[in-house]
Amino acid sequence: MLVVLVPLFDEEMAVGAYSVFAQKNNYFLNPAMLGTGQNDGATHVSGLELIQTIGIEALAQNKEVFVPLNNISIFADVEGQCDAPHEKIVFLIDNTIPPIEVYLNRLKELKEKGYKLAIRKLAVAEFENYRSILSLMDYVLLNNKKIAIDKAKIYFGKLYPNAKLCANNITDMETFEKLREDGGYSLYEGSFYRVPVTKGSNDVAPLKINYIELLNVVNEGDFDLQKAAGVISRDTALTISLLEMVNRMTINSGISSIRHAAAMLGQKELKRWINTAVVEELYADKPSEITRLSLIRARFMENLASSFDLVMRKDELFLLGLFSVLDVILEKPMEEALTWMKVSGDIYKALVDQSGPLYPVMDFMLQYEDANWQEVSRLMLLDNVPMDAVQQAYMDALCWYRDLITDPKDRK
Repeated sequence: MLVVLVPLFDEEMAVGAYSVFAQKNNYFLNPAMLGTGQNDGATHVSGLELIQTIGIEALAQNKEVFVPLNNISIFADVEGQCDAPHEKIVFLIDNTIPPIEVYLNRLKELKEKGYKLAIRKLAVAEFENYRSILSLMDYVLLNNKKIAIDKAKIYFGKLYPNAKLCANNITDMETFEKLREDGGYSLYEGSFYRVPVTKGSNDVAPLKINYIELLNVVNEGDFDLQKAAGVISRDTALTISLLEMVNRMTINSGISSIRHAAAMLGQKELKRWINTAVVEELYADKPSEITRLSLIRARFMENLASSFDLVMRKDELFLLGLFSVLDVILEKPMEEALTWMKVSGDIYKALVDQSGPLYPVMDFMLQYEDANWQEVSRLMLLDNVPMDAVQQAYMDALCWYRDLITDPKDRK
């Protein structure tokens, strides 16, 4: 099973919900599954499995999760597959579910159980035929490129005032800004929040320069612990974070200085901590999803190392994922952003030239992130990558991020 989590933002660029995209099989390896075989196990809802495995609080910070249902899985025992709070799950349907009695009754039943409902891929010409279904919807996802929001606001405001409109397929920040200005949408979905920067901006803020310096220090081959401690001591938030972590790891440590704390961790642990903790501070003025995206990319790519015969370079793959949004963070084209960072030649090639031995893993990660399952399946076939390995790599990345941001005593 291939599964990925995609954010939906509110007008303030805060994550308002997540949507699960999944595919059960590699159709390049199993072309027969494209026929009736694709319905095998259709009553198993992949999105619910993901929620049940990780927990909705850790998976989506207790926000709503949109879970797709098809014309078969809509009749599944959803309560038996997932015990998350019903009000946090939004079942997402499309125009493959016709507005006939058997489906209407099932949708009403799900609503009565406390679940929410959403619909997508509905053409304007279908609105009238789908009145009975639209009246049950909590959310309606509209393709902003095909539907004028001024007319949609009037139509839905009059006939379905309780339905929230969501704009999907937003590919750039300019479109998001325009849609937000026009009003009418409650949520926004698309790749716009992570689009590469192509034009430079003002100088990098002094505080960010401090974080960049620290990243450069610890990513040298054999870095100086005392030099790293000196940079950490310039930032109160990092100092507190370091001391809290060391105190959790030791008992009666009697830490006397930042240098002492750094020495107690050692190079390996200090480097791993800095490559995650510093990212959170470096990205603090950006949507929180950017931090999450960067860290999950880093872990996912590190986990894929063995599948791409790059197990000896997993640390570089981690950094490649971590710095893959550096242009967004520094608001500079990637080539210019990397003048601030000390990275290996192969990381540079992957980020700037889309080439080199590390790039195939990055390309795979990007295709996976976009739920481009046809291309993902093709790449798995070409590189002989098992689906189970990919699923495990992504699930581990989600769990790793969960553990990174939650207090140990709050984990299940």
